Amino acid sequence: MGSWQRLLLFGGVSLRGGGGTSVPLGRSQVLVCRRQLSGGDSETLKQRRSQILSRGLPKQKPIQGVKQVIVVASGKGGVGKSTTAVNLALALAANDSSKAIGLLDVDVYGPSIPKMMNLKGNPELSQDNLMRPLLNYGIACMSMGFLVEETAPVVWRGLMVMSAIEKLLRQVDWGHLDYLVVDMPPGTGDVQLSVSQNIPISGAVIVSTPQDIALMDAHKGAEMFRKVHVPVLGLVQNMSVFQCPQCKHKTHIFGADGARRLARTLDLDVLGDVPLHLNIRETSDTGQPIVFSQPESDEAKAYLRIAAEVVKRLPPPLK
Repeated sequence: MGSWQRLLLFGGVSLRGGGGTSVPLGRSQVLVCRRQLSGGDSETLKQRRSQILSRGLPKQKPIQGVKQVIVVASGKGGVGKSTTAVNLALALAANDSSKAIGLLDVDVYGPSIPKMMNLKGNPELSQDNLMRPLLNYGIACMSMGFLVEETAPVVWRGLMVMSAIEKLLRQVDWGHLDYLVVDMPPGTGDVQLSVSQNIPISGAVIVSTPQDIALMDAHKGAEMFRKVHVPVLGLVQNMSVFQCPQCKHKTHIFGADGARRLARTLDLDVLGDVPLHLNIRETSDTGQPIVFSQPESDEAKAYLRIAAEVVKRLPPPLK
């Protein structure tokens, strides 16, 4: 086992418990709990519960060397979130070459950044035992995909995943970054809460197609970030329209302007529309994202406009 694997796996949580057994809660213990919860002094119990919850919430701590964190999220998988995250990072760099950009993939179960950014290999360790990001197209990248085999499934329970997330957040030597774009997993689960509660986030970008089913989950994603006090910068309407390359006829395969309707409901802005186009899919699959490989294309310009809208809405960076 390599040093980076030991760092990831044995930094605090092991795959199996000490003896591999669990102790069931006895019947009498359950009864005691029930009596306590149904007791008359409910106000005292409420105060006690509040104290425990407040003590249990982690204190936010900035990632060393990172000025601003932008998370790219979606309520549902398959809406182009990772493609958006990759091209957003490249567009931020293209719009302002003086800025240093990083890309962090915390989608533990389905990391896409290594393939999309054409990166392979294990990260080296610094003298401080921190993982060094892999670099391509001027973007510093870190992903769970660098730490496991490409075809190996990550079959981990929640505690193991949380340990991995902690390592990806705290044990990477990013140097000095102006923006760190975080590709979140789909949904509103443990990873989203852990990231949101452990580090200060400058803003969240919600990606959705115009389809009603996707918009339902995008709505939940936006509300989750609001509940944990993360500013939602706006929505990206992905796969907004398909234009036939032969006759140029436009078809709204997933519906028209669904993200705009949701944005009005949530009192948010639509940061931009990205069409359903073969070039975006092909360049992503070959590890040459469209903002890098075809910067003058209409599709790349859509991401450049989205990046500009994101920067406009960011709060002042941390000092």
